[in-house]
Amino acid sequence: MGIYPQPNIWTCGPFALKHALAMLGILEDENDIARVAGTHWWNGTDEIGLGKAARRYGCDLLMIRKHDADKARQSLVGYLRRGIPVLLCINEWSHWVTAVKEEKGKFILLDSQEPEVLTIASSAQLRRMWVYHEADEIDEDTVHTFFDLHPIVPRFRVRTKAKFSVARARFLRRKANRRLAQLWDVYLADLLALCKPKNPQAQAFSMGEFLRRHEQMIVDQVDFWHGSMDARPARQILDNLHFVADTYGLVIHQGDEKRAIAGITAILTLWAAGEYGVDSVYAARKKKRR
Repeated sequence: MGIYPQPNIWTCGPFALKHALAMLGILEDENDIARVAGTHWWNGTDEIGLGKAARRYGCDLLMIRKHDADKARQSLVGYLRRGIPVLLCINEWSHWVTAVKEEKGKFILLDSQEPEVLTIASSAQLRRMWVYHEADEIDEDTVHTFFDLHPIVPRFRVRTKAKFSVARARFLRRKANRRLAQLWDVYLADLLALCKPKNPQAQAFSMGEFLRRHEQMIVDQVDFWHGSMDARPARQILDNLHFVADTYGLVIHQGDEKRAIAGITAILTLWAAGEYGVDSVYAARKKKRR
């Protein structure tokens, strides 16, 4: 479920649903979604197919139609403020995108046709993209306008939800952070194995506090055992984990601190081995024959 552009013009629907599910902590591949939804190269995916796929992953795709732009915006904002992502079919019903946040009149969208995917639109920009025009069947001079929205509502208690902001969207749009976006699902999956959502009744600390306490030790240990690791990209990986953890509100409970140290050290060690290679450990060296 990395955040990357769609490879063709007909898979925007599966990508949009994939992004919506990811906001709810559900990691699914767009190809699997396309198979369930019945996506076709000649006509893409309609809301019926996306609804079928959403149900497969434990969610309902709602159908809401508004004729007034202000009422449509109010309905969209209401769902987004509840942490519910919303699919929108834009450009005269030719392309699916996912709305995930409204902040001070700006909307954060995941648009798989864009190189950065994460986009930021003003209310006016969103309205122009979102509106659908249809001529009256009797009076061709009369044009009706529609604003359809499709909230993705989970049927289960969501463990964690992404809390994007305009600042976070702009951060991920940077070219330097493109790799983080592409591997978003990998980072999130690793964190879900080590962290938990915030719970007021449990003593826990943020990933930022965890790294303040243990980052130097983890990097030093991996560097010691590996012997040829560049600490700068290693610290970047830890920063990426920090960013994703904060986006989803994931924390480390005090009782899991040692386990988190071991887990993140293992993640960094595997990365170092893949990045720089590794010699056999404790293997007997063969003597050269003369």
